[in-house]
Amino acid sequence: TLPVMAFGVLTVLVITGTSNAVNLTDGMDGLAAGCMAIVAFSFLLLAQITGDPGWSLRLGFIWLDKTSELAVVCGAITGACMGFLWYNCNPAQVFMGDTGSLSLGGTIGYIAVVIRQEPMLLLIGGIFVVEALSVMMQVSYFRMTGGKRIFLCSPIHHHFHLKGWSEQQVVVRFWLISALFAAFGLATVKLR
Repeated sequence: TLPVMAFGVLTVLVITGTSNAVNLTDGMDGLAAGCMAIVAFSFLLLAQITGDPGWSLRLGFIWLDKTSELAVVCGAITGACMGFLWYNCNPAQVFMGDTGSLSLGGTIGYIAVVIRQEPMLLLIGGIFVVEALSVMMQVSYFRMTGGKRIFLCSPIHHHFHLKGWSEQQVVVRFWLISALFAAFGLATVKLR
């Protein structure tokens, strides 16, 4: 029963952690949606590989029957985020809010658990990890030092904005970093 309990704890940590990390990232127009489109497209590929017996064997994945159906969900998330970006880019006409960011993060966390690619979520969703870590570091350091800060403001995208980058610069640069994380994560697939 210990492995079952450990899996349950891991599942809760992955889904809630990803959900909250995406929510923290949703602080500028287009930031969370653009990064989520990139991550969801990457997981579309991973879900397709995991659900195909030939590809999973060739690339060293665990084959899981019917997980390729989650590629459709990832495709829907990618398309929805890209369509949403049309109205969410600066200046935003529509906002994602907690309803969108928490559910998108939870869904991508769930997909990572189902296709058994939780470590890849840390790598491909690296921008979300960095955003969440910046908040944890800032809060911990602030409490330990009695009010001193590491960053001007957290999450870290606000730090760069306060350093003089325009909102569009922060968003596009974070999209590029997210694409690099995704490319690096997908490149590691062949290393198995």
